[in-house]
Amino acid sequence: MSPIVEFLKLQIRFNPKNRCVELKTSEKTDDTGAVQKGQDYLEAFMMGFEIQDAIALLRLEDIYIDSFQVTDVKTLHGDHLSRAIGRIVGQDGKTKFAIENATKTRIVIADQKIHVMGSFSNIRLARDALCDLIIGAPPGKVYNHMRNVAKRLSERY
Repeated sequence: MSPIVEFLKLQIRFNPKNRCVELKTSEKTDDTGAVQKGQDYLEAFMMGFEIQDAIALLRLEDIYIDSFQVTDVKTLHGDHLSRAIGRIVGQDGKTKFAIENATKTRIVIADQKIHVMGSFSNIRLARDALCDLIIGAPPGKVYNHMRNVAKRLSERY
């Protein structure tokens, strides 16, 4: 709550009757898009991103969130769906962290939904890697591709 009040200078309250969070500008609000930024921050937190990652939405202009379902990529049921999610996460989260570090994004996997936070081009790279894993590509092949992507990104900057 404090990033919304202190950084965006918005008023926030929870309405128990409607069971919703309400944001309102105050006389101290400077930014015209503060309410939208506040909404993005709250949605990111509710999707499962860490507070530090959600705060990045408030501070940086070119950070976005893209969401999709595993079944949007390929129709899977039962054990096949579980295996696809397992390939994305990897052993002890290794594959997910490799994709996050190579593409400079943050990934949240909530049941069948996948949320990716980052810049537009980095989200595309992460989404391509995630889709490859869902389709059935072996994690080793995705690691090599991510290593090449990370090398190209580091040369660019």
